[in-house]
Amino acid sequence: MSSFAPTSDTSSKDKRNDVSMTAGEFFPNVSKIEYKPNSGPEDVLCFKHYNAKEVIHGKTMEDWLRFSVCYWHTFRGTGADPFGFPTLVRPWDDGTNSMENAKRRLKAAFEFFHKLGNKYWCFHDRDIAPEGNNLAESNKNLEEITDLALELQNQYGIKLLWETCNLFAHPRYMNGAITNPDAHVVAYAGAQVKKGLETAKKLSSSCFVFWGGREGFHTLLNTDIKKELDNMASFFRMVVAYAEKIGFKGQLLIEPKPKEPSKHQYDYDAMTVIGFLKNYNLDKHFKVNVEPNHTTLAGHCYEHDVIMASTFGMLGSIDSNTGSPDLGWDTDQFPMDAKLTTAVMRVVIKQGGLQPGGLNFDCKVRRESTDVVDMFVSHIGAMDAFARGLKSAVKMGDDGVFDRRLKERYQSFETDIGAKIAAGTSSLEELEDYVMANGEPKMISGKQEELEMIYNYYV
Repeated sequence: MSSFAPTSDTSSKDKRNDVSMTAGEFFPNVSKIEYKPNSGPEDVLCFKHYNAKEVIHGKTMEDWLRFSVCYWHTFRGTGADPFGFPTLVRPWDDGTNSMENAKRRLKAAFEFFHKLGNKYWCFHDRDIAPEGNNLAESNKNLEEITDLALELQNQYGIKLLWETCNLFAHPRYMNGAITNPDAHVVAYAGAQVKKGLETAKKLSSSCFVFWGGREGFHTLLNTDIKKELDNMASFFRMVVAYAEKIGFKGQLLIEPKPKEPSKHQYDYDAMTVIGFLKNYNLDKHFKVNVEPNHTTLAGHCYEHDVIMASTFGMLGSIDSNTGSPDLGWDTDQFPMDAKLTTAVMRVVIKQGGLQPGGLNFDCKVRRESTDVVDMFVSHIGAMDAFARGLKSAVKMGDDGVFDRRLKERYQSFETDIGAKIAAGTSSLEELEDYVMANGEPKMISGKQEELEMIYNYYV
């Protein structure tokens, strides 16, 4: 969500694109996006690599990739940033926070999902339904809007990949939500999450995500870290208990981010989240939703948290975006680099898929990309990039070059002293005896440049 929402220009309605909404169409100039592998470079409203029903490595592309459109950036984004006013004016959106506008926006979204050809979507509770003057009114609004959402899901055959609650935008959450120093605020967050879980069950959501946007601190002078982490664990235990009570079967997820808007956030990266979950015995109930743009904010490489979470059996879903590391903030760009998507898909293939999670495009068009058609082009380009990544990753796996090289590099742990080290049956005394008998180890090249060259061959 935008960190800055200045008042819209009073002439904004005059600037809206003149798009007819006859026959219920919000995108009358865009047909259903098709797979056209032989299309030219400037044919942008078609897939050149993503063929949903093509079977690769035993599954369709659609099943491997499980693409989802995020509602907040795509249908609530305005193009505003900390230095500028909104630039994205949508013809179906009158700029108000009315229920009528919320319903019209939701109908436009489902037409978009359908024409794009993706099967999943994601949202924050406050994205789709206006927040009321009190909790009861907010719940009533959410109930009414999700009645329509359920109807549209059934009509279009679209599923909810995951829901989350916005526990960071309202002023009440300025000091955090579930780690707030005021128990009254924590209680409000709990009430909001209770309704969110009920909504997730209502819409048959595959997952439910927690993003701790303000669960952290700006200064340690007023922060009791242990108390806040203990309270966060207590809150998550209540979440688990209520999900079980109402019969919500979806996967619970936590999304790491190191900073922004807080100076330091408790869910810093995948390993931090995994450590927290294991420390509080919550790891059987939660997995990690990785956002690669957040990974780079933490100072890691793009695929770092994807690999780390998967290695420990904790990768549940991926918010598939990218950023500009040179800028140093969360830019939420669409992933267009096939080298990066290949790195991610190698991990996804190795663990057998992301289900019940998927690849959610937590991305926003640039504030300068003001045409409605840019919404389609951005998603198409990213979907093609991941389709290319999938095909490249499968080819790498089938050829086995990297698997063989990796096995060769660690082959010393298959026999003799290495096997004992790996099995945990050796001792420091035995290691000393081995070195005394065998002398200095040889220098063995890591072959990094050669492996990078081979990687480029596949991509």
